[in-house]
Amino acid sequence: MKTSVIILAAGKGTRMNASTNKVFLKLRRPILAHTISAFEKNENVDNIILVINKNDSEEVERIVEESKFNKVKKIVNGGETRQESCYNGVYTCDDSEIILIHDGARPFIRQETINSVIKDAQEHGVSVVGAPVKDTIKLAEDGFVKETMDRSKLWAVQTPQAFQGDIIKKAHEKALDDKFLGTDDTSLAERIGYKVKLTKGHYDNIKITTPDDLILAEKILANCDEFNKFLA
Repeated sequence: MKTSVIILAAGKGTRMNASTNKVFLKLRRPILAHTISAFEKNENVDNIILVINKNDSEEVERIVEESKFNKVKKIVNGGETRQESCYNGVYTCDDSEIILIHDGARPFIRQETINSVIKDAQEHGVSVVGAPVKDTIKLAEDGFVKETMDRSKLWAVQTPQAFQGDIIKKAHEKALDDKFLGTDDTSLAERIGYKVKLTKGHYDNIKITTPDDLILAEKILANCDEFNKFLA
């Protein structure tokens, strides 16, 4: 069963207060190189598609060449929104039975989690990595608490999100036709009737978005043997 991974790296450094795309910031080597490496080394992944900002093409090509990433088959320009970027990536996966979508700035994805989310997508059609929330969550309205949510039923969703190929294509086509903008790709599948399987991940699968995240990422990389083993 052919599996492709779309890695979204078309963002900017706005919340990082950086002059460059955050995926080029260094954790010994560029964050994007760590992220690609996790899928390059996974035995269940066949192809990697990078969705980038067109202005970053030279730097991305340099990272791929220097790291000798053989599974990177295509580099595609992103769109104005995350959803448009996903759409551009999805439609390069012509013959992929399973399609994963992953954030380029989320380098600490474990091999066991990649394998699990692929397996869940094969069995259920749609799956997403996440973790049960630790904090009490309040639903607010006009600056006041309206309701305290049942924490036992709440998950913080991460990536990868995984789909059978025909499902994610159908979901994106419907969203495009309806001019619907979702919060993530699984929400597009949900709205056309598919149930999403939750694949339990790890709390250290963080998305590096702010300067504080970068400090935490350095600590994760320094103190976790698994990431030092297959990411460093």
